[in-house]
Amino acid sequence: MIGSESEILCELGDILRHARLAAAMTQEQVADLAGISRPRYRDIEKGTAAARATTLMNVARALGLEMMLVPQVMVPAVQALLRPHSDDDLPAFVSQPDDDDHGPSLSRT
Repeated sequence: MIGSESEILCELGDILRHARLAAAMTQEQVADLAGISRPRYRDIEKGTAAARATTLMNVARALGLEMMLVPQVMVPAVQALLRPHSDDDLPAFVSQPDDDDHGPSLSRT
């Protein structure tokens, strides 16, 4: 079942906030890279405002993320691939820089 719009916006905002903090970026930096104002980004991150798909793609890319449309029936399988089964287990796929420094790639662990 799909959550309410406000729940979805808050969940998306949490994902963006965690990614921003992990990247050690400010809201201003993300907003500048995404081509939007800081107040607009703040509202998206807080889950108090919806955004167009193009804006979300620009924000995601500013944070080093990529948006994907995944069929709902595939979501559990994708989540299982990304979620460790125990504290010392690694996800099935992890983003790691290539040895030749061409950016992140997916490596099978």
